[in-house]
Amino acid sequence: MTLKPLQGAPLLVVGAGIMGAGIAQVAAQAGHAVMLFDLREGAAAQAKAQLAGSLDALAAKGKLSAQDVAGTLERIEPIPSLDAAASVRLVVEAVVEKLDVKRSLLRQLEGIVGGDCVLATNTSSISVTAIANGLRQPGRLVGMHFFNPVPLMRLVEVVSGLRTDAAVAQAVHSLAGSWGKVAVHARSTPGFIVNRIARPYYAETLALLQERSAEPALLDACLRAAGFRMGPCELMDLIGHDTNFAVTQSVFEANFFDKRFAPSLVQRELVDGGLLGRKSGRGFYDHAPGAVKPSVPAFEPMELPAATLLSVHGQGAVARRLSDTLAAAGRGFEPVPDSDWVGLEIDGAQLRLTDGRAASQVGAGEVAEVVVFDLPLSRDGGAALSWAPAVQAGAAWVEAAPRWLRALGFNAQRMADAPGLVVARTVAMLINEAADAVHQGVCDEAGADAAMKLGVNYPQGPFEWLHGWGAAPVAALLDALDAHYRGERYRVSPGLRMRAWQRGMVESQDCKGDVV
Repeated sequence: MTLKPLQGAPLLVVGAGIMGAGIAQVAAQAGHAVMLFDLREGAAAQAKAQLAGSLDALAAKGKLSAQDVAGTLERIEPIPSLDAAASVRLVVEAVVEKLDVKRSLLRQLEGIVGGDCVLATNTSSISVTAIANGLRQPGRLVGMHFFNPVPLMRLVEVVSGLRTDAAVAQAVHSLAGSWGKVAVHARSTPGFIVNRIARPYYAETLALLQERSAEPALLDACLRAAGFRMGPCELMDLIGHDTNFAVTQSVFEANFFDKRFAPSLVQRELVDGGLLGRKSGRGFYDHAPGAVKPSVPAFEPMELPAATLLSVHGQGAVARRLSDTLAAAGRGFEPVPDSDWVGLEIDGAQLRLTDGRAASQVGAGEVAEVVVFDLPLSRDGGAALSWAPAVQAGAAWVEAAPRWLRALGFNAQRMADAPGLVVARTVAMLINEAADAVHQGVCDEAGADAAMKLGVNYPQGPFEWLHGWGAAPVAALLDALDAHYRGERYRVSPGLRMRAWQRGMVESQDCKGDVV
């Protein structure tokens, strides 16, 4: 399909809800003449009126000029009938997420617009290939998935179905860039990029809750300390458990019930009980006015306890951090860089960075006096960090270990002896899902990183974490989880496994060593 650039072309937005109105605003601010249509009589005019109020408020704060507001509103025209949009060169539909509704609308539009008009769907979950089925020109349909709120969220997933013309996808990708967005190409598979790769962020916390390994406040605190803006429990309460569960269920079913995407019984019970989060007043937390949100205890710094013999084991960022802290305190220690574990040995007792095994598994096979601690992604002192003792560890070491962690600069939070603890297993699973998406051709590495940072505000992209951690240790951690749980959930992506096998050739140059 031969296309002229879409920049500045007249366009139609169908659906005047929150997403449609936001798309119309962004397009009009970029200089497009925008027609806005909604089946509900008066809805398009109402959306424009609400937009006028929002833009006026921004102008009052000095964020927009009065001329900008007037120009944007002049370029948006509510229309009473789709027939009025015969001359547009782009249609973006943002109607209800139902396949039959979208198909019917687009087939109707094919009889109105010209043959060179691009049809874009803002679907967040439906197959673009399926929506295109039955169109006379399926090659001109492409996904243009915006994120809410559209004017503020910079990411756009440009989603190609099996029959999407490459020129169409590229034209929409370029157009989104001209609107100030960061566009990433994606293949039409369940969840596209963001909704697929993000599943483990919720799923690992829900699994830990089902095992009663920790309370929501602890899990949220540890993941916030790792750089995430909100913990998973907070975020699910904000999104709404009904919405989050429905997305998970949709991805699970679309992947033919792959157990890696299985919904949680914990969340299902919340939904069944009407505990939907902020919208209902209660979810994991009580959101009633005046309710006090639980939190972890504040960090209490302390000096390093006395010890006769200290040894720092392993190499990389965590070993360097331990060494630097001991050196700054004037404490002598023996480096053991060739050790097969990372952490601190204190008079024979061990503080080990988790490698995906439960502390008790290490205690049963190697050393009884052992405590494992989570992956410390934060460089800030006093950040929450989970830890767990082996069942074989004596009471004296279980009491002493959190004091050592606090003295080393961590706000130590004890949890049950769950393999991989909180941050390590969550980040490893995010990396694994991203590696699988790239392996399957859903997106490229840069697209995955951009999508997760811009679409869900992750502190780093999954491949940025991978380059700092290394494929071999990530795969080993997942293998340990897989051996513990004996299921399909933690199977290593073939793409990640291949990277791990190449470590001798690649990771010596590719791995920065700034995570572990």
